[in-house]
Amino acid sequence: MTAIRILVADDQEVVRRTLRQIFEAEDDLEVIGEVADGDSAVQRARELKPDVVLVDVRMPGRDGLSVTRELAGPQVVDPLRVIVITTFELDEYARVALQNGACGFLLKRSGPGLLVEGVRAAVSGDMLISPQMTMRLFQQMGLPAVHDHRPAVLTEREWEIARLVAEAKTNLEIGQVLGITAGTVKTHLRSVQRKLGLRNRVAIAAWAWETSVERR
Repeated sequence: MTAIRILVADDQEVVRRTLRQIFEAEDDLEVIGEVADGDSAVQRARELKPDVVLVDVRMPGRDGLSVTRELAGPQVVDPLRVIVITTFELDEYARVALQNGACGFLLKRSGPGLLVEGVRAAVSGDMLISPQMTMRLFQQMGLPAVHDHRPAVLTEREWEIARLVAEAKTNLEIGQVLGITAGTVKTHLRSVQRKLGLRNRVAIAAWAWETSVERR
């Protein structure tokens, strides 16, 4: 199995070292480079073409949000997968990061499990946002209104999984709650996406959240 290649951009050496230890403890993850500022992040990302770039919000030179726009923004012809990480739980950072093309927004204190799953989710075409921020972002960004869709009827298991996604649980956590494997969860999520015409995990969570609100 080919390892997922990661570039880490953070101005703190201790953070870069910790992230490297977290990722390289996994058989399928490999850190191929580290940089300490935004300009270097853009340059090295273009040179190395990593599978995922992790960028801190606050760095010397270009900040992480600018780096994200440069590497993954709407105007980029061949965008890279960028996950923004930060110490600061600010909704504005998360909103701008997602608008700039980020495929994940994680707090550094999220823990090794969520950081690892965030990288894997990005490669799989999913998006992971720290649970502490998910609900507020849905409310602020309006992703997407339930009346924009004519959803097919989900199975009971699919609905259970969609609601747990709306609680910002990872596939592993959902599997533990329901007594199924993370792979089975992923299969159900693909079915939900197909039935509802939704693009990714965030859209599923928003749909489930808004649908739950309407049913109260």
